[in-house]
Amino acid sequence: MSYKSFETERLILKPTDLEDVDFIFELMNSLKWIEYIGDRNIKTKEDAKQYIIDRHIPNFEKNGFGSYTLILKENGNKIGSSGLFKREALEVADIGFAFLDGFDGKGYGYESSMKILEVAKSEFGLKKVSAITLPTNIASQKLIEKLGLSYQKMVKPFADDDDELMYYEMDL
Repeated sequence: MSYKSFETERLILKPTDLEDVDFIFELMNSLKWIEYIGDRNIKTKEDAKQYIIDRHIPNFEKNGFGSYTLILKENGNKIGSSGLFKREALEVADIGFAFLDGFDGKGYGYESSMKILEVAKSEFGLKKVSAITLPTNIASQKLIEKLGLSYQKMVKPFADDDDELMYYEMDL
């Protein structure tokens, strides 16, 4: 089954699929991913492929939305990821984003996330969106607040992880 891609002024947001194995491998092994999102034990390209099969594709199949690979229109380079995730421990789907080193601080996070918020309402009929981040991830907090989400409380959304995360939410 094929899912819709979306566009912004500078980006194509393409549903993450098996064409993205090399990119997902690189992204999930970047220093910022490991520091702020966590080591998902993606040590080989085969691990990255399995992660896409086990996590990304089922998100789309179950919810109609998921992780989108961000591609620069100007040169076709894959630079990051943005998307909506329905997690068992959270009642409200959360927006998430991550970028390869060198592509943060250029407005791509805001640009792609605003598109995700727009389609969350128009395409997927969501009434609310949340976001979660580590208290140490100041850049993520600033972007989440710039997007219009408000801090609500601290949560522990992952059974296999003791990290307390900041939980934000907004009505669409």
